[in-house]
Amino acid sequence: MIGHLRRIGVGRVQTLPNFSFKATIEARMLISNTHSAAVAASPLLQSVHGDGNSRQNPRRNQIGDNVSKKDKIKFLITTLLDLNDSKDSVYGALDAWVAWEQKFPIASIKQVLIALEKEQQWHRIVQVIKWMLSKGQGTTMGTYAQFIRALDMDHRAKEAHEFWLKKIGRDLHSVPWQLCNRMISIYYRNNMLENLIKLFKGLEAFDRQPPEKSIVQKVADSYEMLGLLEEKERVLEKYNHIFVEAGKGQNKKLRNASSKKNKKSGKPKNESASDTLADAVDDKKLSQSLSEHCR
Repeated sequence: MIGHLRRIGVGRVQTLPNFSFKATIEARMLISNTHSAAVAASPLLQSVHGDGNSRQNPRRNQIGDNVSKKDKIKFLITTLLDLNDSKDSVYGALDAWVAWEQKFPIASIKQVLIALEKEQQWHRIVQVIKWMLSKGQGTTMGTYAQFIRALDMDHRAKEAHEFWLKKIGRDLHSVPWQLCNRMISIYYRNNMLENLIKLFKGLEAFDRQPPEKSIVQKVADSYEMLGLLEEKERVLEKYNHIFVEAGKGQNKKLRNASSKKNKKSGKPKNESASDTLADAVDDKKLSQSLSEHCR
């Protein structure tokens, strides 16, 4: 029986209508032959009630029927947090976890990744996304952005650069600026200045305007550190309007803050410095007039 399971694989096992959830997990453990798969599967095996229930009522215990989606996700999060730092352990646990699914549970995996982000488990996120991509799943810009961020937070700038070139950097006209900005920041913080300049020039080739001054400043600083002062001046002059607009935006925020402060202190909303000065002059004239009248 075991040899037969090894030949047909888990995907085949999942299609058998009378195959119980328990038997599916056991088959997965046999095929993967990893300790982590057994660890990952053991609590799920206990969720099948009774030794013979699956045979007596095959519909009741078909793959995953007796485990809620919420419990599956919670279980996988707990398992991933408890596993040791081994690729084989993580991959084996993930393989065992998806063994009972009819379709790849991409939505559930995304929820798991969000939970891992909250725990700041960046290394584990990298492993999960690599496993998911190895299955041909999650090949979206959102997943790529999440992967780049995790690599950045895990201090793996070189690997982030390699992934960028392989999966993202060849189509710069449609890559979101937020992701481009993150990659520029990675290059800047890790002194990969030539790569930063190359990326920015690629964006300029598509006439894409940087959305914020911090990007322009990083590019200008990179040119300066590379000794390319003329290029630095060119960039600052070309995108000077971004700094001007940013300054106007900052002034507007200050005015709004001042207005709120005046409102709380009871001053008129539109009172200005010139209004205050005019009131002072009027008070002085009134005082002089009263003084002359008294004489």
